[in-house]
Amino acid sequence: QLRLMESGGGLVQAGGSLRLSCAASGRTFSSYNMGWFRQAPGKEREFVAGITWTGGRTYYADSVKGRFTISRDNVKNTVYMQMNSLAPEDTAVYYCAGDSRGIYFSRLPQDYDYWGQGTQVTVSS
Repeated sequence: QLRLMESGGGLVQAGGSLRLSCAASGRTFSSYNMGWFRQAPGKEREFVAGITWTGGRTYYADSVKGRFTISRDNVKNTVYMQMNSLAPEDTAVYYCAGDSRGIYFSRLPQDYDYWGQGTQVTVSS
């Protein structure tokens, strides 16, 4: 069982930065691949960034590559996402998710079985 809670969202001007955090409760956090997803109004939930359970590999959507950085601290049971050079098209609810399958990394929302409640990120132009 894994419970996830995101924080760090808010309103920022274009070009600004935010750091999202996802605090996890559960003793097996370090065995989960973790991902950040986002969902804008009227759009499907999409993969943003992900990190393997060891933290050894990271993955990014093309739209955020070079601007966003995902990391994790398995001692603090927390996943982070540093978001720089934010643009209005980054406006969405951002969700943290955990994949308990323990196999290859996936960018598909349906492969994640634990989700946080989401945090709103709004970027004004």
